[in-house]
Amino acid sequence: MQTLTRIASAGSAATAIAFGPARIGFGLFLPQFREAFSISTGTAGLISSLGFAAFFLALGCSYKLIARAGPRVPIVIGMIAATFGLAAVAAAPNAVVLAVGVCVASASAGFSWAPFNNAAQRALYERDRPGALSMISSGTAVGVLLAGLLALSLAFFGYGWRVVWAIFAISAAGAALANLLALTDTVEPAGDVAPREWGELATRSAIPLYLVAFSFGVTNGIYVTFAADRVTEQGGLAGLPSQASGAIVFAAYGAFGLLGLLTARIKSAIGLSWLLRGLNICAALSIAIIAWAPTSWGGVIVSAGLQGIFVMMISAVLSLWSERLFPDLPSLSFTAALLITGAGNIAGPAIAGAASSAFGTVPMFFGTAVLALATALVLKPGIIREKASTTA
Repeated sequence: MQTLTRIASAGSAATAIAFGPARIGFGLFLPQFREAFSISTGTAGLISSLGFAAFFLALGCSYKLIARAGPRVPIVIGMIAATFGLAAVAAAPNAVVLAVGVCVASASAGFSWAPFNNAAQRALYERDRPGALSMISSGTAVGVLLAGLLALSLAFFGYGWRVVWAIFAISAAGAALANLLALTDTVEPAGDVAPREWGELATRSAIPLYLVAFSFGVTNGIYVTFAADRVTEQGGLAGLPSQASGAIVFAAYGAFGLLGLLTARIKSAIGLSWLLRGLNICAALSIAIIAWAPTSWGGVIVSAGLQGIFVMMISAVLSLWSERLFPDLPSLSFTAALLITGAGNIAGPAIAGAASSAFGTVPMFFGTAVLALATALVLKPGIIREKASTTA
């Protein structure tokens, strides 16, 4: 198999698991978890934030592992974490074990995404990297779509949610084996990381990257935690059981997210700044629609579709943008962007859960939409750069 195909395929499998069921599975099955474990909205927000905190911590570990053992090791560790975490959720007897399983599974995304920037830098020609990184990022869409379809199948085949989570765990084990075998030529360590390298990321031109990453973390963390639950709480979609209706959110999210494969092409056509502004407007509309029309088939599909496009394209942009800004530090720069995304992920659901309890779900969602819209307004074409400039 050609190196490009092998790395892109392995990366797609890893991100499908890590950013599919391991990352959004809790929000996807929150209605079932509420029923099984009597989880409140505030507790749901806390569990989600703890999962994102595990993702945050795993990112730092991942970078160290790349330096010492090459990108294959953290990727495989991530898939093993996903396997055990997903299996723990499948067998959870109470909310504490559920939360532990969610945290361990969520760590997989931190371990297994950023290393592919390093693998691509090592093994692929420059002309092949954008397409490969877009394909790797869009593996998320496939994972979310399949997770949504499996959740939807509960309504038609009658098996329990634990069976679906067991399937997730088995799939993660398969992805671990696939990446172990596929990344054999990326096992050389990158060498010790010089402390000064982190300082090299503090440039004026990188500020918009970090702003986008944080806003993305907050808004998407809130959406994937509470959107499906919003649909279910309002009675669901006509013709479907209420608990199955939330699955439509993630099925549409994943299906439309496949447009992330076009990220590099669209960026070349309209430029980075206009792409980023358009994507944040999509995010704002997505969040507002799920608040305003949670029982409308059209509204839910449009909302989820816009969110899927936003997430998959922003994910690809963060990878491409960080690599262009800091070509000598591909994994470090992408890790920094993801750490900031993770900080937003941690803050978003916890604050949103508290805000929803205090002010109501609709104001919480609209406040989140305002943040996405404000991000779009701030990203004027003149402030976006694709090459690092002087230190801020």
